[in-house]
Amino acid sequence: MKITFDKYDFRIKEVEDQKFIFDVIRKKFVALAPEEWVRQHWIHYLIHHQKYPRSRIAAEMKIKLNGLTKRCDLVVFDKSGNPFLIVECKAPEIKITQKTFDQIARYNLTLNVKYLVVSNGNKHFCCAIDAVEMKYEFLDELPSILN
Repeated sequence: MKITFDKYDFRIKEVEDQKFIFDVIRKKFVALAPEEWVRQHWIHYLIHHQKYPRSRIAAEMKIKLNGLTKRCDLVVFDKSGNPFLIVECKAPEIKITQKTFDQIARYNLTLNVKYLVVSNGNKHFCCAIDAVEMKYEFLDELPSILN
């Protein structure tokens, strides 16, 4: 999937030699780790390029999986409030592997979304999930309209 992130106008501050970035979804400053940098680019891409309403995006959403609490990097909801898409973000130096896809697939056991995205900020993969046929198909681009 070919995506080039625009240069977004991030609000960044430094406190005692640690950088923080303002998250427009969580409405607070969060520590600026490499994975967070990727997540923030995705948030702005989804809002500004894909035109997904920010009110339908959740960041670091908690889910229960086999009795454990996990966090999805980003979850996008459709107009009915159902989970529609999950984005799993990795730091740029982390290679996207089968393990990454296994992680997001486990999250989807709980959320049952139609689309999964995995990204390290440099490489991005999106797939459509057919739960009935138990198949997936890699896509060249994200869905542009929320159902």
